[in-house]
Amino acid sequence: MPDGKPAGVPCPQLTPDYRCQLFGKPERPAVCSGFHADKDTCGDTNERAFELLRELEKSTLPSKT
Repeated sequence: MPDGKPAGVPCPQLTPDYRCQLFGKPERPAVCSGFHADKDTCGDTNERAFELLRELEKSTLPSKT
């Protein structure tokens, strides 16, 4: 995705069980490779991680003018 992934849209590289098909490959985007999961961004459960991700995506949506 040359222009990035829109907020609220799952990455097309995710498998049905949310695993990255590009993990460990050179074509994996730098933004993904540079992400480091920790409790602040992922919480303690998958459910909390997705909730935090939705909040982050919502807070960074471009404004509609």
